Amino acid sequence: MDAREIEKCIDDFGTDIYRFCLKLCGDKADAEDLYQQTFLKALETEWKIDWEDNPKALFFSLAYNLWKSSRRKLARRSTIAPCGNFDGETETILHSEENIEDGYLQKELITEVRQIIQTLPEKFQVPMILRYLSDCTIEQIAAIIKKPPGTVKSRLFKGRSLMKKRLEDAGYEI
Repeated sequence: MDAREIEKCIDDFGTDIYRFCLKLCGDKADAEDLYQQTFLKALETEWKIDWEDNPKALFFSLAYNLWKSSRRKLARRSTIAPCGNFDGETETILHSEENIEDGYLQKELITEVRQIIQTLPEKFQVPMILRYLSDCTIEQIAAIIKKPPGTVKSRLFKGRSLMKKRLEDAGYEI
C-alpha cells in the first residue's frame, strides 16, 4: 500500500479502527500504539487494497492480529517477570438536567459491563466488541477472526449469555 491509500483509509474508517483498538486494549495509550502499529504495518506490506471488497475488515483483522500477538508476547514475558498496569477510572460528564443518582447508576453499569467484557474469554470478547461496539456484520467478523459465520453466531450467543448471567450475579435486573 502506498501513503495515499493509507491516508484515504484513515479518513474513511480510521475512527472505527481506533475505537476497536480502544475496546481491545482497554487503555488509551495502548490503543493509540495499536492503532499506529496497524497502519504502519499496512504501509510496510505490499498489499493492494480492493475497494470493492471491504477494506475496513482488512484493517480490523490486522489490528486484531497485532493485538493478539502482543498479548502472547506479554504472556511470555509475564512468566519471566510479572508486571501490573494501573488504569485511571474514566469519568463521564453528567448533563445538568440529569438526575445525579441515575447518572451514577448508569456510570456504574457501564463500568460493570466493561469489566465483564474484559474478563470474558478472548473467543467471546472479540466477536462481541466487533459486533456491538464496531457494528461489524457476522460475515465481516467471520473474515476478521477467520472462523465460519455459524461459529461467530454461536460465540455471540454464548457471550451475551455470559454477560447476562454475570450482570444478574452482580445484582442487575435484566
